[in-house]
Amino acid sequence: MLTFEQKQAIIETFPELTKKEISLKRVNYHFENSLYEKTIVVEKLHPNGNGFVFVGDLLQYEAEASDKGLVNIRDYDEQALRDIVAAAISYLSEDMEEEPIVESWRSREGAVLELIYENRAWAIYHQDNLEEAFGTREAAVAYLREEGFRPSK
Repeated sequence: MLTFEQKQAIIETFPELTKKEISLKRVNYHFENSLYEKTIVVEKLHPNGNGFVFVGDLLQYEAEASDKGLVNIRDYDEQALRDIVAAAISYLSEDMEEEPIVESWRSREGAVLELIYENRAWAIYHQDNLEEAFGTREAAVAYLREEGFRPSK
C-alpha cells in the first residue's frame, strides 16, 4: 500500500488538480475546470492511506464504485492510482454532447455490428438493439474478436 505522502506526490503530478485541506488532516483535490457541478476528484485522502476518487458511472470502475460514484483507493498501487485519477479528470472534462465514435465490425457470415462510444461507454449494437456495453474500448474489441468479428474496411 502506498503511504499518504506517496499518494499525494502521485496526485500532485496532475497540474489540473488543486489541493484543499479539510478536517482531520485530510485533503481533497479539486478539478476546477470540471464541466459539471462536481469538482472533487480525490476526496478525503487521509494520513492512514484511505481516500476516494470520484469516477461517476464509468463502466471500468462499476464493480468498485459506491452508489455515489466513489472508489476507495486505500490499496491502490502507483499505476492504478494514476489511471483512476486520469480517468476521473477525463470524466469531468468530457462533454456528453460530443459526437459518438462509430465503427462497423463484420463477421465472416456477413453479420454487422456497430461499436459506438457514447455516454462514456463502448456499446455494441446489432441494428438498433444494444448487445453489450463495456468500460473500455479494449474490452469491447476483445469481445468482438472472440465472437468472430473484424473491423469493416
